Amino acid sequence: MLRSPKIAIIIAALTFPLGVAPAHAQDADRMAEVVETEAASGSFMGAALVAKGDQVILDEAWGSANLEWGVDNTSLTKFRIGSVTKQFTAVSILLLQEQGKLNLDDPIKTHFPDAPEAWDAITIRHLLQHTSGITNVTSLDEFGRFKFLPITQEELIAKFEDLPLEFEPGTRWSYSNSGYVLLSALVAKLSEQEYGDFVREKLFDPLGMKETGIDDSAVILPKRAAGYSPGENGAVNAEYVNMGIPTGAGALYSTTGDLLRWQRALFGGQVLSEASMAEYLTPAPFDAFSGDQYALGVLIRKDGEHTSYWHGGGIEGFNAWLGYDPNADATVVVLANLNGGAATKLGNQLMELVRGGDVVLPDERVEGEIATTDLAQYVGTYALAPTFKITITQDGESLMAQATGQQAFEIFPESEDRFFYKVVDAQIRFERDESGEVSSLTLFQAGRELPGAKE
Repeated sequence: MLRSPKIAIIIAALTFPLGVAPAHAQDADRMAEVVETEAASGSFMGAALVAKGDQVILDEAWGSANLEWGVDNTSLTKFRIGSVTKQFTAVSILLLQEQGKLNLDDPIKTHFPDAPEAWDAITIRHLLQHTSGITNVTSLDEFGRFKFLPITQEELIAKFEDLPLEFEPGTRWSYSNSGYVLLSALVAKLSEQEYGDFVREKLFDPLGMKETGIDDSAVILPKRAAGYSPGENGAVNAEYVNMGIPTGAGALYSTTGDLLRWQRALFGGQVLSEASMAEYLTPAPFDAFSGDQYALGVLIRKDGEHTSYWHGGGIEGFNAWLGYDPNADATVVVLANLNGGAATKLGNQLMELVRGGDVVLPDERVEGEIATTDLAQYVGTYALAPTFKITITQDGESLMAQATGQQAFEIFPESEDRFFYKVVDAQIRFERDESGEVSSLTLFQAGRELPGAKE
């Protein structure tokens, strides 16, 4: 539940925005085809929405809300949204700042005086931006055991509050759900009401988000999807998780329509003041995922003339992706009730389409030609992370790529320095230094670019 994103092995579901394809920009049928391709592969069940301004271009659902009863997903199905919850927590903190109850640069010990001495230099902003150094509670080995059990927020905090900091606050970026658990507690303390009550009264009710709330497994919730995980022979029921644990780090459920309402209101100036909105979108001075930067509960990606604000979410049985591009005034929502990378992959693909770009589906890629003697220039080992590498070898007239812990697969030339897999939807682009020598590669995975230097 809510675990830190890690680099997935190469055979995961992947995506790539480059290549030549027929013009399908902003074409609802093409968007549906892209999602349908993923659903047909067995890696996606859920709902997707794409909008330009208030105009909804795509609003459809695929697969089952409940496999055992054969109930279909619809655009009204409620899904757990995991860490997409974090932006609601960040906005709540900014609302409390507008009320004069806190300042983002307050040390957290201003509000929690009994906090450990090691936390003296940690500010609220550090928690919001994942730069506090506090250990991520969902990465603890024991989390896999206590996530099933009833546990209070105080007991959860006690699991990590006495652990050493991973780094000096404000000097690095490292995703930590612990920070957002603490922020949830701060919202409750300063507002004198439960976190769920605060977000309902201050955010959901005023914005007409009637299908969004804190998930509670014990409550009978109409149109709630069941969550599934991949199994050897197809989907299996996801593990149980006590939804009292994540609170403002990942406990919300919602629908595609409600999340569109949220984006329109938030970026339309209906929620925060102009000054608060500027703070919301101010990133930490460190790269987060694939060169993106993390602001307050939202990631910022700059891609040429486009900037997008996005966040993904994952919790047992569910994944989510929510993005907004102010230049295109485009909102994309993908909610899935089958764990995996499909929500992120589709979110990025649909954003590319609504911006006017193209997406190349696996069966649309055309294999090019390259001289066998030219393959040797790509051979080598490329380190994408200390424990994750891709080794490129030549086998006769073929180029093979082997990721850490995986077997080698052939990659096929698509254009100069660009290759693709046929066994999965994955691509590699080789990069050259100033002398023209191959010096690195970039793996395109689930909408993210993962660079790796040649060793």
